[in-house]
Amino acid sequence: MSQGIDAFWNALDDDLARYPMKAELEPLPQHSTAASTTYGVRLTSVGPYRISGYYSVPNAPQPAPGLLITPRYGSVNNVPDYYDRERYAVLQLIHRGQRRADRPFAAAYPGLLTVGIDSPETYIYRGIVADCLRGAEFLRSRPELDGGPVGIQGDDLALLTAARRPAFTAVLASELVLYRLLEASERTTAYPWEELNDYLRTAPESRPAVANTLGYFDPIHHVSSIRSRTMLTAIDGNGPRGEAWLDPLRATCGGSCATYRLTHKGAIDHDWLDAWMAGQLGTEPRSRFRVLG
Repeated sequence: MSQGIDAFWNALDDDLARYPMKAELEPLPQHSTAASTTYGVRLTSVGPYRISGYYSVPNAPQPAPGLLITPRYGSVNNVPDYYDRERYAVLQLIHRGQRRADRPFAAAYPGLLTVGIDSPETYIYRGIVADCLRGAEFLRSRPELDGGPVGIQGDDLALLTAARRPAFTAVLASELVLYRLLEASERTTAYPWEELNDYLRTAPESRPAVANTLGYFDPIHHVSSIRSRTMLTAIDGNGPRGEAWLDPLRATCGGSCATYRLTHKGAIDHDWLDAWMAGQLGTEPRSRFRVLG
């Protein structure tokens, strides 16, 4: 399958390159502070489709390290965290179908995970990954970075983007969905995996086609191209998102790759992961304990 996967993604890169970015930035005073200026961003991706995002730049002397936050699995993405806006030129991307990028396509949750899933060419994640690649291109082009370090964080989309756009210094990946998706759906009834179970119950004859499609999008077939430092977050247990579950992915990464086991104590996990990314990008960590204390 490797040659087929490579050809598929190279064709997507060619398709994306045919569309000028046509970046538009609109100041958002309501989300700007004394420390940073925030903009609404519009970009053109494959389709063509106009996607969106929030881009914030520190008001301190530049250049600033960059941070790309790939879209979460859900309808709404928020303005980047206040303390990220203080330190990074940070882009929270919003992919097609999500709020602020939901015309002409409005994504349904649950439901997005299986849109067009019978073929790699029609699977919604083909366009979504292209959206993330375009976001990476936009961020790297910004003069505020001046060629400095850039991090990326998110779910599988962060891994796929880092594999296709090798300019990232550090990758932080959490709450993976596309990784071993078909296998995971057989072991749990939790969402979003249950979306795939629902689909296969209504169309069981589609299972071979679905398995083929998911092979193109599973990050395990891509992460060998990542050369940056990578951190995966894991939960307790042997099920999906557990540390043992992630071992094959970690072993396949092209660069150094480690796992952080979540404590499920929000401030502790936030501070550890924040300090890790800050250390990779050469800036100061921001502790929730210090801020709240």
